[in-house]
Amino acid sequence: MEPRLEKSKMDHPRIVSPPEWLAARKELLKKEKEFSKLRDELSRLRREMPWEKVEKAYTFDGPKGKESLAELFGGRSQLIVYHFMLGPDWKEGCPSCSFISDHIDGSVVHLAARDVRLVVVSRAPLAQIEAFKKRMGWRFHWVSSSVTDFNYDYQVSMTKEELEKGQVYYNYSMQQFPSEERPGTSVFYRDGSGNIFHTYSSYARGLDILIGAYNWLDLTPKGRDEEGLKHGMAWVRHHDKYGEGYQVDAKAEYVQPAKA
Repeated sequence: MEPRLEKSKMDHPRIVSPPEWLAARKELLKKEKEFSKLRDELSRLRREMPWEKVEKAYTFDGPKGKESLAELFGGRSQLIVYHFMLGPDWKEGCPSCSFISDHIDGSVVHLAARDVRLVVVSRAPLAQIEAFKKRMGWRFHWVSSSVTDFNYDYQVSMTKEELEKGQVYYNYSMQQFPSEERPGTSVFYRDGSGNIFHTYSSYARGLDILIGAYNWLDLTPKGRDEEGLKHGMAWVRHHDKYGEGYQVDAKAEYVQPAKA
């Protein structure tokens, strides 16, 4: 059995009086406010990005039958798709995508109130999706794109040609990736005439903002505590796999879930 990853050794910062602590906190608050304003500006620029019209017809397998991309909107004008890494015949979904997905259910009702539907899409067959969804206890809408080019068109599944070359087009550049499936999120808008537009897609560290647990960890003295890990998210498990035997291998790289 592999040893547990030792707890991080953290050097304590200066210990100061309450007035000194308050002065330091106010100084940091100035930086936090600057960051908030920069984030607002970045969000504004994101909203001003040009759109591209979706010309291709996509059909998905859903719990109640076939669904078009337009039907995924659920009557709303804005659609967010999370591209979940669950390939055909995988034994289970990606742990990192599962980490993100643990944050979805609580957001769905609030997003709906703001004219947004959030849907999860994977290339695995629907039966495989439904089984894993039941295991995880999730309720969000999750459909299969196995009969369409959707995953390939939005950079989240490896084509046969990419598999042969060993490189994939991901996050807007050619690179190596350790899995045939890749994470991402894509945003779409549907106008009153039924036209659908692709407005935004984000991948890799761009998905970091979706993980609420990371934002909580960023508030703590030890932070995310991933500096010693070869693969930063090597500590992440499916939420039903944490327990007394939970261990972390600091040298572990990302490994695609096994085939069923």
